[in-house]
Amino acid sequence: MSESRDVQRVRVLIFGASLRSASLNRRLAELAAVVVEEKGATADRAVMADFDCPSFNGDVERESGVPAGARRLRDRLVGADAFIISAPEYNASMPGCLKNAIDWVSRVRPQPFNGRQGMLLSASPSMAGGNRGVWSLRVPLEHLGARVYPDMFSLAQAHEAFDATGRIATPVLQQRFERTIECFLELVEAATRYRPLKKLWVEYLGEHPNVATDRVEDITVQRG
Repeated sequence: MSESRDVQRVRVLIFGASLRSASLNRRLAELAAVVVEEKGATADRAVMADFDCPSFNGDVERESGVPAGARRLRDRLVGADAFIISAPEYNASMPGCLKNAIDWVSRVRPQPFNGRQGMLLSASPSMAGGNRGVWSLRVPLEHLGARVYPDMFSLAQAHEAFDATGRIATPVLQQRFERTIECFLELVEAATRYRPLKKLWVEYLGEHPNVATDRVEDITVQRG
């Protein structure tokens, strides 16, 4: 990142979306946090266990409200300018625990994914690097109004990809990883600095208005 760009006030929530303590995606998320800090931004590190919730249940929501794990995720999102999630691929899709947390958080008002910049990573022993999982993850996040960065990073054969320092052992891949995060941070910095834009989010755009389905939020996308 060029010295003319100031990302010091950019704060990024970063976590691996696996409950397993030795997860490859935790390792990739930690590497992302290191790179974010090297580029001058602030990394807010978390783990999926911080946000784990019981299965979504409308009866539970009505009787007890949103569970603590989802409230924590909401608070960390609100406190950040952007988020980076490193998600494993389970059966060609995202982890159930992550989708469940997203479903719970979507019930909070104002809905915290709306207008927030996001970047998706994955790591897997497979040759595809868990890429199908992050493609599926884009769907609920973009539906909720998140601005998901077009370039996703999927680390193939991740069980053999890290060196002793925790970086990617192949120099070209490490450079690509760093450059992708750098470009993402520049986008986030621009979104926090420049003149605010308004964004209208309608969950069921084009559908006949109905109190049972209407969810509409009019927000300022860019803050600064």
